[in-house]
Amino acid sequence: MLKPKRALKKEFRTSIVTQNVEEIASHTGNIYESLMSVSKRARQISTQLKEELNQKIAEFNTASDSLEEVFENREQIEVSKYYERLPKPSITALDELLANELIIKNPHREEKS
Repeated sequence: MLKPKRALKKEFRTSIVTQNVEEIASHTGNIYESLMSVSKRARQISTQLKEELNQKIAEFNTASDSLEEVFENREQIEVSKYYERLPKPSITALDELLANELIIKNPHREEKS
């Protein structure tokens, strides 16, 4: 189970940077386990962002929209552009892992201890 230590923040970097594999692996002792944790967290972030976007877009929907009104709704366009500019969930999840803001629980490892 993966849980962020804090709420999702929107100030993450948007560029791609080469990462140190040993640094990523140091969080769990295994590079594959670390990457799986990042992958699962990225899916959580993606789902959360999709739900947020759908809620905000749903506010603009009305029963009597004509095509002209849909294309001219500036607020809806700005909301969509904001979400397009956000960093990819995988970058956000990796940043959380590297900043020690991701709690990784492995039930198999806990049973052995």
